[in-house]
Amino acid sequence: MSTTTIRLPEDLKARVAAAAKRSGTTAHGFILEAIAEKTKQEDLRADFDAVAEDRYARIVASGKTIPWQEMRGYLEERLAGKKAKRPAARKLAR
Repeated sequence: MSTTTIRLPEDLKARVAAAAKRSGTTAHGFILEAIAEKTKQEDLRADFDAVAEDRYARIVASGKTIPWQEMRGYLEERLAGKKAKRPAARKLAR
């Protein structure tokens, strides 16, 4: 484990101390948890962006997609527990 110094403005330091006390932990533990949470959130965002970029690249490469209205209808039927025919992808209108 290594040491990193974080300089906090006094008002933020007081807020962190109060929040840590309310959550039953130390300010140090609270800060570590906040950093871990923010890091996880950013990792999830990066994964989401990578999936979106990959999917968009596949749409561009194939030139095919499903119009939103058709996909929405399909998803609504599935959510309602109905059997729904999956819409077919077709060439993008240009």
